[in-house]
Amino acid sequence: MIEDSFRASGARVYDLVTVSFVALLILSNIAATKLIGLHIGPALLVFDGGAILFPLTYVLGDVLAEVYGFAKAKRAILAGFVFSVLAALTFLAVGALPPGPGYENQEAFSAVLGFVPRIVTASVLGYLAGQLLNSWVLVRIKERWGEEHLWARLIGSTLVGEFADTLIFCTVAFYGVITGAEFLNYLFVGYAYKVGVEVVLLPVTYRAIRWINKIESKEATDAKD
Repeated sequence: MIEDSFRASGARVYDLVTVSFVALLILSNIAATKLIGLHIGPALLVFDGGAILFPLTYVLGDVLAEVYGFAKAKRAILAGFVFSVLAALTFLAVGALPPGPGYENQEAFSAVLGFVPRIVTASVLGYLAGQLLNSWVLVRIKERWGEEHLWARLIGSTLVGEFADTLIFCTVAFYGVITGAEFLNYLFVGYAYKVGVEVVLLPVTYRAIRWINKIESKEATDAKD
């Protein structure tokens, strides 16, 4: 009965997209504990390791909102919140427990994952604001302007969501650790990079949305038959 209800709802790959979304978020939270300084000529670009994968969560967030609507997108976003907090508490508890005989990496463990609670706090606050805004803006643009101009709602929602996310995350995670011009560099580079990645990946997002829509439409038709 539960399986039939799920199939009839037209959400055949919703769980797969949600799991991928949550996994990318947690991996990004861990990678974000490292600040990276990349020299390109005379310029120094400062960003955290989470920037490598985190933009993909917005790609999947766009897919969730576009295909399934705001309610199911919000459900996936809240799942990410719960498991991010669980991961932070787990790392905190493991770090607080005494090391066993022969384990010589306690300081290294604490130095990297011991910083995760602050990173996760920053990530959760920025993530909730950014992802909810991203999904909400995308759905509202779609309601107002219809199915056309997908690129406009993908980019428009990204500009709003990523700005809120980046501002909150950078401030909570690293303000005081880096300040002044370096902090502004970190903030601007992070925002520009994330938006840039999503713009570059627009063709991939288009194909993913069309592919999932096709699967879900077929599933809904099969369920009715």
